[in-house]
Amino acid sequence: MSYASIVRPAILLSLAHAVAAPAADFPTKPIRMLVGFPAGGSTDVLARQIGQQLTQSMKQQIVIDNRPGATGNVASEMTAKANPDGYTVMMATVASHGINPSLYRKIPYDAIRDFSPVTLVASYPLVLAVNPDVPAKSVRELIDLAKAKPGELRFASSGSGSPGHLSGELFKLMAKVDVAHVPYKGGAPANIAVLSGECQFTFATLPAMMPFIKAGRLVAPAVTTAKRSPALPNVPTIAEAGLAGYDVSSWAGVVAPAGTPKPVINKLHTEVVAVLRNPTIRERLAAEGAEPVGNSPAEFSAFIAAELTKWAGAVKQAGAQVD
Repeated sequence: MSYASIVRPAILLSLAHAVAAPAADFPTKPIRMLVGFPAGGSTDVLARQIGQQLTQSMKQQIVIDNRPGATGNVASEMTAKANPDGYTVMMATVASHGINPSLYRKIPYDAIRDFSPVTLVASYPLVLAVNPDVPAKSVRELIDLAKAKPGELRFASSGSGSPGHLSGELFKLMAKVDVAHVPYKGGAPANIAVLSGECQFTFATLPAMMPFIKAGRLVAPAVTTAKRSPALPNVPTIAEAGLAGYDVSSWAGVVAPAGTPKPVINKLHTEVVAVLRNPTIRERLAAEGAEPVGNSPAEFSAFIAAELTKWAGAVKQAGAQVD
């Protein structure tokens, strides 16, 4: 047997171990999870709940890094350009990886090419939430009020092109009403605008709205999905309330920069899915109106592709465009 035939396999084996070792040891330092919205919004709340559990199970701190701006574009660009080593991930949303690529004339990332999907964490309906001082406690009453006062009612959203914005535009289109859209920099300030009466209503995620609905500080005439939410079983859908065919949902999931090693992606996937299978976490998310998912990276990738197609049609129908 030649010297080369002995040494060469040994070198290859050594290299294989060198490549595999970082993934096997991962993580060895804190992981940054970017969130494209301010603290207090539904995406932030979800990221912190998942991050807290991952900190315990992975024995490394999950640092939530809020980078609001352009409904997730700022955080998405930062993630796309980050070192693909698993130590920077993002809580992607329907805005950043579904709507924005069609909404913005120019976007600093490619929602498919620049990311490695890990798993879809949760999906949830939006809820139509109305300030209790508004004399409209049902969808029909809100439509009638809007028709009686064209252009006077205002609905808040977390930003132009956000799910809340497009939900409102679809509502306007289907109900044939004239209401004004007021965009804010995130869900939390939009919610405050409705709570204070600065705006009359909003379409927002259930996790963010539930505390205010339960406290009676906001009225919930309907949810946006085709089926009722288990978190609000007595609240009808907008379709049930008179706008047949109305169906909008939101979601959030973990993605990493493209090129992140597959063993690292698999490790992140295993850890996040384990958190989502925790009965306490599932109950907590369900109580907030969120449906835990935890699909495979391949399934999440296909889901993102389908969402991009769906929302491209919705953006075109609404005639929405952001420079």
